[in-house]
Amino acid sequence: MRVLVTGHRGFIGAVLTPLVSRAGFDVVGLDTDYYRGCSFDGELAEVPTIHSDIRDVKLADLSGFDSIIHLAALSNDPLGDLDPGLTYEINHHATVRLARLARDAHVSRFLYSSSCSNYGAGGEELLDESAALNPVTTYGVSKVRSERDLLALATDDFSPVLLRSATAYGLSPRLRCDVVVNNLTAWAVATGKVVIKSDGSPWRPLVHVEDIGRAFLAALVAPRETVHAQAFNVGRTNENFRIREVAEIVRETVPGCEVQYAEGAAADVRNYRVDCAKIACALPEFRPSWTVREGVRSLYEAFRANRIRVDEFEGCKFRRIGQIKWLLAQGQLKDDLRWRTT
Repeated sequence: MRVLVTGHRGFIGAVLTPLVSRAGFDVVGLDTDYYRGCSFDGELAEVPTIHSDIRDVKLADLSGFDSIIHLAALSNDPLGDLDPGLTYEINHHATVRLARLARDAHVSRFLYSSSCSNYGAGGEELLDESAALNPVTTYGVSKVRSERDLLALATDDFSPVLLRSATAYGLSPRLRCDVVVNNLTAWAVATGKVVIKSDGSPWRPLVHVEDIGRAFLAALVAPRETVHAQAFNVGRTNENFRIREVAEIVRETVPGCEVQYAEGAAADVRNYRVDCAKIACALPEFRPSWTVREGVRSLYEAFRANRIRVDEFEGCKFRRIGQIKWLLAQGQLKDDLRWRTT
């Protein structure tokens, strides 16, 4: 099977791509590579690559592929809020356009990287895939709109699959420290303070980046009738935590650190817990391996060995909004976030 992975040089893609390749698939990547120069420990997988913005993909680019794993997007709330119009253009309209082209190119399966942030202000109850979607950010709205329009494209020959990942954490060659577990651990290692930027009360479902890759791989090989036009929460039900609980795990893992609330920390309207029973039942090949506690231990060891600094994880290197703003300020990106030069 020939598989195209969009966003293969991002946080998730850098981990997912070698997993899919090692499973025996013929993998090609597609990436505009905003995060070149933002590598951490480890090398990117060497696969044939189409260097393109997803808005500029052509029908010919998709010829000969059996499946697409679509990860490419403006990837979190701060980046989504930078220019909401561009977020909808890239995350929503370009996604649907890509899927239409894929259907025209006779690609049979389209695995879409969605998000549990679709549930937004979900409250205290466990939410399964049938729960109402209540996004509270531009990023979340872009994902919900994409899901709706992708399902409308489903045919007997084209299967969109919606993988709603919990909040990711863990090590990647293209590390992110603007995700909560990674950020709290980085602060603890670099400063001895576990800095919480909310009041610590919101719930988050959490999943290791490697386990996200395993979920996509399981959906890639599953029978069509199991996944066709279906949504799946990606994670484990017992890995829902309040932010303050994550901070406590970090405090227990990193010697000599203490929890500290940022000045002016307040409640976060994003608050949701998810039920992941469906994916466990429907995709038995998906066997998540990580817990948050194990992930924090792995991050601690890597951050200590690499002497991670505050200017790296709160600056541009490992923070997506920081990198995009830096590229804009340097004149490397146009206002529409396309490169000025190839």
